[in-house]
Amino acid sequence: MSDSTMGRNGSEGVSRRRFITGTGSILGAMALSAQVTAAHAAAAPAAAAIDDGAHIPVLVIGTGYGGSVAALRLAQAGVSVQMVEMGMAWDTPGSDGKIFCNTTAPDNRSYWLRTKTKQPLSNFFGIPIDKSIPRYTGILDAEDFSGITVYQGRGVGGGSLVNGGMAVTPRRENFGAILPSVNADEMYNTYYPRANAGLGVGTIDPAWFDTTDCYQYARVGRKQAQRSGFPFVFVPDVYDWDYMKQEAAGTATKSALTGEILYGNNYGKKSLQKTYLAQIRATGRVTISALHKVTSVSPAAGGGYTVVIDQINTSGDTTATKTVTADKVFFAAGSVGTSKLLTKLKATGALPNLNSEIGKGWGDNGNVMCGRANHIWDPTGALQATIPCGGIDNWAAGGAFAEVAPLPTGIETFASFYLSITKNPNRGTFTWNAGANRVDLDWQTAWKQPSIDMAKTIFDKINAKEGTIYRTDLFGVYKVWNDTLTYHPLGGAVLNKATDNYGRLHGYSGLYVIDGALIPGNTSVNPFVTITALAERNIEKIIATDL
Repeated sequence: MSDSTMGRNGSEGVSRRRFITGTGSILGAMALSAQVTAAHAAAAPAAAAIDDGAHIPVLVIGTGYGGSVAALRLAQAGVSVQMVEMGMAWDTPGSDGKIFCNTTAPDNRSYWLRTKTKQPLSNFFGIPIDKSIPRYTGILDAEDFSGITVYQGRGVGGGSLVNGGMAVTPRRENFGAILPSVNADEMYNTYYPRANAGLGVGTIDPAWFDTTDCYQYARVGRKQAQRSGFPFVFVPDVYDWDYMKQEAAGTATKSALTGEILYGNNYGKKSLQKTYLAQIRATGRVTISALHKVTSVSPAAGGGYTVVIDQINTSGDTTATKTVTADKVFFAAGSVGTSKLLTKLKATGALPNLNSEIGKGWGDNGNVMCGRANHIWDPTGALQATIPCGGIDNWAAGGAFAEVAPLPTGIETFASFYLSITKNPNRGTFTWNAGANRVDLDWQTAWKQPSIDMAKTIFDKINAKEGTIYRTDLFGVYKVWNDTLTYHPLGGAVLNKATDNYGRLHGYSGLYVIDGALIPGNTSVNPFVTITALAERNIEKIIATDL
């Protein structure tokens, strides 16, 4: 998941203060290589608050990749669906006329219920760059656990609102380690193609890539990787590449070329709002309740499940509590949201028959970030598109895949930045903390060391070949690696362990997991295409056999 941003356009002058502030936001952006949104051309289905006391056939908790796939296919099969989303609908422009704020100027729309930004790049030239913001149900949640911060999208569209849109299908030879109980032939012949088509995945025109100013930084990354013997690969994305060409030509409102990504993308990004959610709206069988948070699911006396839902306002306060009955419930609140909810429900006795695998097998997709200082003869460009389009593949030899990420400051920085995905074997566990009335995650920052070692198999070699050094001013004082975050949370309700091989939760008929919680910790690449494809596989089976 990569993202970044800074200057309003490539030629605009930038003050030193603005340069420092914007660069930090950017680098934050630069780390979300998997997903973001352009809500304004195709708003999500109209938010319709679920009624207290309602009895509904299917409730889907969450509106990200897995939840959107499930809701669409169920609706197409003739089923009425209610979706509940903890975040906002993101369908109304702010005072600036845009739905999403710019990465260089985070405001109340930027973070989920924080009073200060928490940017992945927290320093520049050693100077802290986070800023105070009004508390609001903003689009990016930086959720802190012991040893790690997990970045997640909040709103209708989930993670697709806040990632860089890198839509990568894993190499076939790696799939057995990602989802060992799933038939690879079915995935690669049917469900990956279906997911890529549904998401609107495309690849940059190589000829345009070779000539456009906005990808000079990626060409430098390619050149340096190849000089050190590493393959550079073009990576598919869900940005509208024709629109980006128009941005570069000055014939369309700038979006990726003016730094939009980390806190949403107003125009060119094909988030779920423009793809699956637009199709959902067209069915007429799905309603979505934004700013609604599920707090309990338990068996109902007459069959189905009693679901308790808090409605909240934009300050995060509960304004109403609703109780509904659902015949079937799909958990699609994201790896962290689903895992936390199920862990709580098992521990507190709401769903005591869930098995002992609940909360286990959680991983960070091996995410680590770093920056390198290039020589003056290797400029990376003043204008940089926020949408990454290539990476360095050393997975087989060194256990690392590195996204060549942007740093669009609006001025030349002579710097290269990367988000790495690594073959980190460490896995965390969610547990219920009764004394604090919360779910904790057992994770240690020291568990990132294998990721650093794997990423170094790429960047130590490039630095030695180029005669360059790591940047030490981006993540704290003399800190080379950002080893305290993930953009790619995976696991916590692992397929064929906490569930059967199609996401049915053990112990309860009619309860399903259909999001990234099913995937045990690593996908070898940015994960959202795999999450989508697995959801397509599972919901097809569930519709055929359970409805």
